[in-house]
Amino acid sequence: MIRTNQLCKIYGSKDFVAVNKVDLHVREGEVFGFLGPNGAGKTTTMKMIAGMLRPTAGTIHVAGINTAIDPVAAKAIIGYIPDRPYLYERLTGEEFLTFVGAIYGMETAAITDRSGELLDFFGLSSFGGELVESYSHGMKQRLSLAAALIHNPRLLIIDEPMVGLDPAGARLIKSVFRRLADEGKTVFLSTHTLEVAEAICDRVAIIHNGEIATQGTVTELKDLHTAGGGDLEDVFLTLVGSPDEARVIEVLREGTEEQDGS
Repeated sequence: MIRTNQLCKIYGSKDFVAVNKVDLHVREGEVFGFLGPNGAGKTTTMKMIAGMLRPTAGTIHVAGINTAIDPVAAKAIIGYIPDRPYLYERLTGEEFLTFVGAIYGMETAAITDRSGELLDFFGLSSFGGELVESYSHGMKQRLSLAAALIHNPRLLIIDEPMVGLDPAGARLIKSVFRRLADEGKTVFLSTHTLEVAEAICDRVAIIHNGEIATQGTVTELKDLHTAGGGDLEDVFLTLVGSPDEARVIEVLREGTEEQDGS
């Protein structure tokens, strides 16, 4: 579904390389986690794939479409939610979904049907006629997701979906991602919540200083970077943490092994 080849983004002078020769392969029908510390290049990479930023170098293909050659066709099959989604708060929830559906060229009847379905699914039916400014944070998050799904995209790109959600809201969002993947759609998400990534992602990639440090299934990464003895947090800190953090992990693991052997 997503293929990037030697993807680069340089801001201003060549001294600041935000993304450096990133190669990604995200398969159709999977939930793919994109992990990394702050400033690692996650959001920049996601914006380039979504067509919000132009790469400095390299290529991006979405469902076989070269985004540089036919960006409109690529965007037509993508639903994108940035880390700070913008909602028109003086519109009602229904009006906002109608607005987004119209942008994608949907017919009025189709927008009405799809909006009703999504508002009901996300528990917003009773609030569809209310102004978005009256929504709680969690409701706004759910409305943002509904808007991204209004045109039934094949690929959902979402940056930090769990920020500020209560446990019930987070559980709903996770179930949505799994359901979309089970339907053959692709979910490409970034998150700082490693437990979420470990629980729902089929595969993950970790980016550090603009470069891919590793990618694969969680089990593969555990076997490769912690000899199967850790979790995703251990993998993450071993690859992108400070030497002190990595040493702490090693010492703790050695201590656990000694206790098990006693």
